[in-house]
Amino acid sequence: MTQQPKYHQVADVLRRDIVGGTYPPGARLPSESDLQERFDASRNTVRAGLKLLASEGLISSSQGLGYEVRKHEVFELNASRFENLNFPQNGDSYSTDVTNAGRRPHQTFRVEMTPASEYIAQRLKVEAGDTSVLRFCHRFVDDVPWSTQATQYPEWLVSKGPRLTEPGDIAEGTTRYLAGLGIEQVGYYDEIATRMPTPDEARLLEIGAGVPVLLWTRTGYSQERPIRCTVTTFRGDLNRMNYEIGDLSARSENEPQ
Repeated sequence: MTQQPKYHQVADVLRRDIVGGTYPPGARLPSESDLQERFDASRNTVRAGLKLLASEGLISSSQGLGYEVRKHEVFELNASRFENLNFPQNGDSYSTDVTNAGRRPHQTFRVEMTPASEYIAQRLKVEAGDTSVLRFCHRFVDDVPWSTQATQYPEWLVSKGPRLTEPGDIAEGTTRYLAGLGIEQVGYYDEIATRMPTPDEARLLEIGAGVPVLLWTRTGYSQERPIRCTVTTFRGDLNRMNYEIGDLSARSENEPQ
């Protein structure tokens, strides 16, 4: 059996130390000199091991300050309430939920007319290649990339809801906007999957090697037909999703959120 390169051994031991809590989030790792002594390894070997951990998103380096364990504050998303118009909120549900969690939201927008892919067309019940309105959000929590959200609307909806094509945010949220026009979303169908990120996703979400993305596809329906399909791509290491279904009166407030 081929032995692992020495720098992999260095990374494996330090990774176990990090996961096991020896070096908690925000803690500084020992200096390169100390690590050389601990592992009886050259400086280049130690640096290669540290670089591997940095590529995995476990540690970060600061000029002159060495390496520290990255802080990963997980954001909890209640998916069953995310678009429930019966819950009082002002404007966009993402901004409201993040603010209510004591965090700071920020997002950028891109709006364009684009052909519907086969994946989207199947869910909107249109032909692949038909024009759709794409509203793309790049979302942050406390300046850390949190998700990308790509919502596509069928072209027939534009004449009824022309603000869908506006480049900026719709203050009350698109679901409320359409409901105000009599196009009410009465139900939605969710699909959840995981995979490794594409190069573009890794760049936008600043994902290190080995970190998957969580894909959440929600197709919204009026009484007659689908009115939108939203694909949200989350960093797998910074997000947790839950649903509330049925009577939860027996659930303790101290249980994990």
